[in-house]
Amino acid sequence: MDYLMTREMMMNRYIFFLLIFFIGYNIISCKNQDEKIDSNKTEPIIEIDDSSKIVFDSLLQKAKSEQWQNLKINELISKIAFELLGKPYVSYTLEKQPERCIVNLTKLDCVTFVEAVLGMSRIIKQGKMDFTDLINEVTLIRYREGNLVDYTSRLHYSSDWIFDNEKKGIVKDITKELGGIILPVNVYFMSKFPKYYKALQVNPEFIPIISEFEKEINSRKYYFIPKDKIRPIEKKLQTGDIIVLTTNISGMDYAHIGFVYVDEDGSRRLLHASSVKKQVFLDRTISEYISRVKKQTGITVLRVIE
Repeated sequence: MDYLMTREMMMNRYIFFLLIFFIGYNIISCKNQDEKIDSNKTEPIIEIDDSSKIVFDSLLQKAKSEQWQNLKINELISKIAFELLGKPYVSYTLEKQPERCIVNLTKLDCVTFVEAVLGMSRIIKQGKMDFTDLINEVTLIRYREGNLVDYTSRLHYSSDWIFDNEKKGIVKDITKELGGIILPVNVYFMSKFPKYYKALQVNPEFIPIISEFEKEINSRKYYFIPKDKIRPIEKKLQTGDIIVLTTNISGMDYAHIGFVYVDEDGSRRLLHASSVKKQVFLDRTISEYISRVKKQTGITVLRVIE
């Protein structure tokens, strides 16, 4: 009897240790499998330019010492934009594959200038002081629903940029309130002419995705103020308002973007990264500027939300 009990106890102990071994093995195996799955995830690439970091740190130090965070956001926008006056105009600074959120404060085009200034204004108001905070904020602004997935998730068309950033509560489209009329939008340029976009040449599978987004964009309603109607409403524009300039180029919606700056004499001037002046530049009044550009047909006005 004692022998049988001892043998049974030994057998039970053996089974117990076997169970512990297999359970432990399975836990480790599952953990390793999870680690393998995690290692295959594609995280957004963070790219920090040293020269831009220097500009950022200098500007943030000034903002901190002068307590810019207490300014209204439209005033803060003009402060930051003026700090970038004279920075060279450079196109195609974002065209690296795979897609990553690049923030370059030393080389700017009209869109990257607006995104950088808007992003910096927002992080200063939030009390954030790190360059990665700026990258995260620009990611929120630049990509559909704030999610960087790949090249197709970037808000390439300004009409899509306007729609998405209004949806995110970053800006408000006040064009209709200013007397704007419906803007006919029929975008197709990217999907029809992929040869002009390096990422679409390298990744032709992106073209049908872009085409679907174009259809979605075309289904929405947009407003603009025709160029001959701008002068009567110009006094209603505020410093820090975003001006997006419409175009009559087939397959496109907008051709340029910048900020409003109200001068000491009350003039509403265009503060933008200018391809003509080759730098960030405080230009003539909005109405004067657009009257000289035949391809530009009017403006959409966005007010940045506090």
